[in-house]
Amino acid sequence: MTVIKDITNYIEKLAPLRYAEGFDNVGLLVGSYETPITGVLVTLDCLENVVDEAIDKSCNLIVAFHPIIFKGIKNLRPDDYVKRVIIKAIKNDIAIYATHTALDVAHGGVSYRMAQELGLQNLKTLAPKNNLIKKLTTYIPIEHFDQVQNTLFQSGAGHIGNYKECGFSVDGDGTFKGNELSNPQYGVSGIRSTEKEKQLHITYLPHLESKILKTLKESHPYEEVAYEIVTLENSYQKIGMGCVGEFPEELEIEDFISTLKSTFNHNAIRTSLSRKRTIKKVAVLGGSGAFAIQNAKSCGADAYVTADLKYHDFFQGQDILLCDIGHYESEQFTKNLLTEYLTEKFTNFAILCAQAQTNPVNYY
Repeated sequence: MTVIKDITNYIEKLAPLRYAEGFDNVGLLVGSYETPITGVLVTLDCLENVVDEAIDKSCNLIVAFHPIIFKGIKNLRPDDYVKRVIIKAIKNDIAIYATHTALDVAHGGVSYRMAQELGLQNLKTLAPKNNLIKKLTTYIPIEHFDQVQNTLFQSGAGHIGNYKECGFSVDGDGTFKGNELSNPQYGVSGIRSTEKEKQLHITYLPHLESKILKTLKESHPYEEVAYEIVTLENSYQKIGMGCVGEFPEELEIEDFISTLKSTFNHNAIRTSLSRKRTIKKVAVLGGSGAFAIQNAKSCGADAYVTADLKYHDFFQGQDILLCDIGHYESEQFTKNLLTEYLTEKFTNFAILCAQAQTNPVNYY
């Protein structure tokens, strides 16, 4: 029997909630993790018409990109669209889960899907997160070193980019003296002992920390395990906002704009007055992306495709073509991404892509 927690755990392999922005409200917003699944409806926004569609299609879990609950709620009177959605979902035993910025920063997430739809190649993260990677240092008796190191590798430590099982060790002497309550694996309580040890340095990502520390303590022979954890300033290429890639061949600017219009099904694209006449390297970022204009410039992009640019943002678009394709339009493929991802894993119930219209903006 598949329960909601099975679905959310699988989503969080792609987009761990640990990496969502601090202002965000992600995870299970309505319902219980232990509820058995009857069907899943994937949507960009969770509005009343989406809940109605879930009811009609016997789906008791809505997986949404944007969180319907974002600010504090002081009552559940049906006097705005947010509370009406929550009330209707609860009355009909429908759970709501949101991933939002956890999926924004995921490798293969929102912006990567934009780039793939455009046909870009050689994809990289536009604005990788800094101060993310953790480094564990611990001290292991030589005869137990291989066993402890291998179990840490198996728990996910030592994974750097395209490489796994990365670590560094130094031989040394460890000293310790247990009190009358100690039960040392080596030596005798009350007497200082010196043991040949290896100092192990190994990196890992924060969402794995509890698993890695549990593994360390279970596999290490010492009664008290000595270890240190520091956060590195290094950026991590596979977690961050936006994506940058290249077309196989240069496009004339008019052809590039036409490609944007057809790919994102939108004819109201706003652009800067750029001096660029050909486009090859393109940065993209789903949703509001003004904050990453400088990142797009720094990586040498000819164009930057995003949404919600303000009037004064466009003044930065002389040496780069800034393209505002609309918030909904930039994120529209997210529900396809999640539907495809879940369908690959779960086949014993329906996983449907919502048909309900949720774009709040009209164009004339």
